[in-house]
Amino acid sequence: MTAVADCALDMRGISKTFPGVKALSNVNFAVKFGTVHAVVGENGAGKSTLMKVLNGSYAPTSGTIWVGGNEVRMRKPADAQALGIRMVHQEINLVPDLTVAENVYLGRMPGRWSWLRKGEMIGKAAAILKELGAAINPRERLGNLSISQQQLVEIAKAYAAQPRIIVLDEPTSSLSEHETAALFRILRKMRGEGIAIVYISHRLKEVLEIADEVTVLRDGSMIETRPIEGITAAEMIRLMVGREVSNVFPKSPAEIGASVLRVERIGDGASFRDVSFDVRAGEILGLTGLVGAGRSEVARAIFGLSRLVEGSVSVDGRKVVISSPSEAVRAGIAYVPEDRKGDGIVPGMSVRENISLPILRRLTSFGRIRGSADRSLSALYVKQFSISPPDGERRINLLSGGNQQKAVIAKWLAAKPAVLILDEPTRGVDVGAKAEIHHIIGQLVADGMAVVMISSELPEILGVCDRVVVMRDGRASMPLTRAELSEERIMALATGEEAA
Repeated sequence: MTAVADCALDMRGISKTFPGVKALSNVNFAVKFGTVHAVVGENGAGKSTLMKVLNGSYAPTSGTIWVGGNEVRMRKPADAQALGIRMVHQEINLVPDLTVAENVYLGRMPGRWSWLRKGEMIGKAAAILKELGAAINPRERLGNLSISQQQLVEIAKAYAAQPRIIVLDEPTSSLSEHETAALFRILRKMRGEGIAIVYISHRLKEVLEIADEVTVLRDGSMIETRPIEGITAAEMIRLMVGREVSNVFPKSPAEIGASVLRVERIGDGASFRDVSFDVRAGEILGLTGLVGAGRSEVARAIFGLSRLVEGSVSVDGRKVVISSPSEAVRAGIAYVPEDRKGDGIVPGMSVRENISLPILRRLTSFGRIRGSADRSLSALYVKQFSISPPDGERRINLLSGGNQQKAVIAKWLAAKPAVLILDEPTRGVDVGAKAEIHHIIGQLVADGMAVVMISSELPEILGVCDRVVVMRDGRASMPLTRAELSEERIMALATGEEAA
C-alpha cells in the first residue's frame, strides 16, 4: 500500500475506541500540499479525537497514517512535531508568565549554544505578528493580553516553526472580522508556500471562503469529503446533523420595557473610558468591535472583576457600587465569561455542583446543603436547556462545549439576575448548539430579562440583537437600532472609517 503522491497527509481506516465508546470508526482523511482542508461536524462528531490521533496525543486503535508519502507511527506529540505537524488549539496552550516572543519560540529559546539570539528572536516574533496584522508587543508578558490576542500569538508560534502541516482548531473563535481577514491572508500565503492546512471550524461562512475541500464528520464517521465549489452552508449543516436546521437565530420579538442596567461615562483608566449605554427589560443589547477595543474589559468591570475609576452603574434606577462579583450578583447582575473552560466552569465538579455554586447559601440549612433542593434545581435546568446527556451528576468537563455553555448560563440564571452579560456565548460551539443557545436567550428576554451580548460574529450580532453598541479604542458608539444595522456600518464604526 502506498500513499498518494501529492498528499501531505493520508489517514486511512482510522478507528479509535475508548472503554465503552467508539470515538472514530474507519475514517479516511487526506490533505494535499498547498491546500486548505476544512473539517466540520457537531460537537462530539469526532473532530478533536481525529486531530489528537494526527498530533500524536492518541494512538489509533486501527488504521495507518502517511505523512509526505511515508507511513509513520506517532506515539507522542513530539513525534508529530518532528514530522512538521503543528497544531493550534482552541484553548490557549501557552505560558502566561513568559513574553510574547518567548512563547512564539518556546522550545527554541536562546541559551548558551542557541542558534537564536534573544534580540533576533524578538525581531522575528515582531515580524510574524506584523504579518498576522496583530498589534502586539513581542516584549509584553503573555498573561497581560486578552484571550483573542493570546490566540494570535498561538497562531504565530505555529507559523514560526515552518510547518509542513498545520492544524487550526477554531482559530477565529475569539477573533473579530478584521482579525479573521488578516488571518486568512496569512493562510493563503501559507497555502501558496505549499503548506497543508487543516481548518476545523463551526463557522461555515469562513469554511466556504477559505477552504479548498471539506470533510464532514458525524458520530465518529466520515460522512463525505467534497470540493468546496458546489456545496452550500445549508448542505453542510444537513450532512453534519442529519437534519435541517432552519433558523440559527430563532429570536422572537419581545416587549421592550424600562431601563434595567445603565452605565454612564464609565472608565477603568486603561482599557476604556467614557462608555455609556443602557439595556432595557426584554432587550438584547449587542456590544461588538475589533479585538482589543475594550468590549470584554467593560463587561468584567461592570461585574466587579476589575475596578472602575470613573462613571456610574445603575440597576433598576438605583446607583450601585460594585467592587467584587459577589456585589454584582447581589445587585442583580450575572456574567458568562469569554473563557468558558478557564473561568466559567469548575472541571472536576458535576453539572449539578456547577449550577448550584452561585446560590449555595440559598440551598443551605444549618451549614449543610439540602440535597433535594440541590438536585431539583439542576434537574430543572438540565431539562429546560436540553443539556446532554441529561445527567446532573456527570462531570461537566466531559460534556461538549455547547452543553458546557448551557450549564454555565443555567448557573447564573439560578441566581435570578435582572441583567445577564454574555461574553462570546456561542464561541466554539456547533451550529445546532448555537441555535439552542440563541433560543434560550430569546426565552430569557421574552420573560423580561435584560441581556448584554458581546460577540465578534457580525451575523450573530445582526441576527440576535435589538440594538448594538460598537467599541473602538476603548470608546463606545451611540446605540444603533435594528433599522440602522448592517455589517458595513458596524465595520465602519469599528475601524474608525465612520465617527462614533
